[in-house]
Formats: sequence, structure tokens, C-alpha cells
Amino acid sequence: MLDLDAFMSDGYAKVENAALRTVADEARALLWRQLGVSAQDRDGWSEPVRWASDMTGFGPFGELLRSPDLATALDAVCGRGGWMPRGSLGNIPVRFPVSPPNDDRGWHVDANTPQANGTWTVTGRPHTVLLLTLLSEVSVNDAPTRIRAGSHHDVARVLGPDPVEPAEMGRLVDEASADRPVVLATGHPGDMYIVHPLTVHAADEHRGSTPRFMAQAPVLLTSPLTPTASSPLARVWENC
Repeated sequence: MLDLDAFMSDGYAKVENAALRTVADEARALLWRQLGVSAQDRDGWSEPVRWASDMTGFGPFGELLRSPDLATALDAVCGRGGWMPRGSLGNIPVRFPVSPPNDDRGWHVDANTPQANGTWTVTGRPHTVLLLTLLSEVSVNDAPTRIRAGSHHDVARVLGPDPVEPAEMGRLVDEASADRPVVLATGHPGDMYIVHPLTVHAADEHRGSTPRFMAQAPVLLTSPLTPTASSPLARVWENC
């Protein structure tokens, strides 16, 4: 069961065994085929990051998204009826133990607010919550997402309703949350993490030996998050 008090304090929650390991394994096998390389052929691992995707919710991908435990956790965090089910896992970065690592590991919050021209930007009034879905074993060495626990409280103080340019956003949220402890999003295939949209996080270098498959998809909220909202997500503005 999700610890709601811990989520409100730390800005993230792990949902262990949200889906069957076998389902996550099936999804990973499909992604290997999509990439055109294999787990056994290390010579084919030529880049530190490659992108795969699920745009249809086919087969095991849909099973992951229809997890009853995930729905229960999202109801607790967003409020019942406060989120929209996803139809697919979207774009999925696959991180390989290849040097040098990608220069994409800065502290940030994800784009969370749609604009009239169809693009997305970052504001302090987000329309999304972040879902991390582990599709492979992720140890401390396997490029786990790094999370600054409690940083959503800091970001709520420095971001407002106006859009912020990506470079400025990175500087703002990094400086605001620099003293927060870092937690690593490790786990087993089928585990999931729900991350507050204002929680600061970052990719990590792969120091292990097994490619890491982890989807990082936004879940849309049914209404933008504001200080007057009633869901646990809005508790971030208490004492700001």
C-alpha cells in the first residue's frame, strides 16, 4: 500500500510489484526487437542511450498501464477521478553501459504544462504527474533515476504560474534543492514510481553491465494543480 504521508513529504512513492515481472519482461523483449540489438550481443551496444517507444499500448504494455495497484496509487495521490489513464508508455530511454555517458544528466523537473501551440513547458502549475515504470532490473549501478527527496517543496517556492525556459528552469530547481538527499529509483521489472511533478530528478551514468529499460511517462491530471486544489499533490504548498 502506498504511504501517502511519505509521498507528501518526499515527493515520490514506490509501488512495488505494481505489475507482474513476467509482463515487464515481455515488454522488454519487444523493445529489444524494436532496437534491433540483443541482450547477448554486447558489440551491438554502440551508444550510451537509445530511444525505444510504445505508442499503442499493445500486449504487455497495456497490461502494465492497466495495473490495479497503479490505479489505486494514482487515486491516492491525485484523488479519485483526478487523473487520466494512459494509452501507452510513450518514449522509453534505454541506457547502456557505454562510455562516455550522454551529457543529459542535469537536475530538472519535466515539462508539465501544455501551451497553445502544442508544445510543452515547465510551470509551477503542472498538468501532469510523472510515472516511472521499471522494465528491467535496476540496481544502484544501472543508471537509476536520481531523485532529490523533498525537493518538490523547494520548487513550489521558486516556480509560479508563468512558463520558465528550460535552461533557467534547470538552474532554478538545481540551486533551490541542492541540499536535499538523493534517492535512487532502483527495483525489479514491474515496479513503478509515482513522482510529484515538482520533484527534482536526474538521469545517472550507467556503471553496471546490464542495459536499463525504464519508461518515464507523464500521467495527465484532469485539472491543473494549483495551491487551492484538494488532492494530496497540492499539499506541497503548505508552509510555502
